[in-house]
Amino acid sequence: MFTVEVRDHIMIAHSFSGAVFGPAQRLHGATFVVDAAFIAETLDDNAIVIDIGRAHDALKTVLAPLNYQNLDEVPEFKGSNTTTEFLSKYIFDGLAKPARAGELGRPGRELKALRITISESHLARAQYEAPLW
Repeated sequence: MFTVEVRDHIMIAHSFSGAVFGPAQRLHGATFVVDAAFIAETLDDNAIVIDIGRAHDALKTVLAPLNYQNLDEVPEFKGSNTTTEFLSKYIFDGLAKPARAGELGRPGRELKALRITISESHLARAQYEAPLW
C-alpha cells in the first residue's frame, strides 16, 4: 500500500463527563497534532497517491471550525465526550467526503482507506482508520 500523509494542528478547550476522566472533567486546553493518511494500492498515472496540496487544504478546511473553540459549546458535539478517539472519527468523516468525491486530484474509487491520527502529546495519540468504500 502507498500512503500520503499531511499534518496540521488545532488548539481547543473541552471537558469530559464521567469519573473515569478524573481531573479532565474540568475545562482544560489541548493542542492536538492531526495527521491524515490517504492510502491506495497503486500510484496513479502521475505516480502519486493524491495531490498533497489539495489534501492539506482539505484537512485545514475540516479543522478550521474546531480551532480555538471550546468544544463543549459546539452544538454538533452536545452531549458527547470530545476525546481524541471521538475527534479522530469526526475528522475522518470530514475528509472522507472530498476523498470519495475525487477532490484530491484522483478519482475517489482509487483510494482504499483513510487513517486519522491525533497526538495529544509526545506520549499519547489515538487513531481512526477505515476503508473509504
